Amino acid sequence: MPSVRVRQGEPIDKALRALKKRLDKEGIMKALRAHRFHLKPSLKKRAKSKAAAKYRRK
Repeated sequence: MPSVRVRQGEPIDKALRALKKRLDKEGIMKALRAHRFHLKPSLKKRAKSKAAAKYRRK
């Protein structure tokens, strides 16, 4: 579990930003969004190929 140390006198905004950055880096938020609801395997496959096509266009 990622954690962020808050120093004495450090604004909470800065600590939250650091925590969010660490969560994004580890892919936790992406996994949470993916597991929010059940997707049928066919829809999962379709979304994966759509993301790959978007990546190739870049």
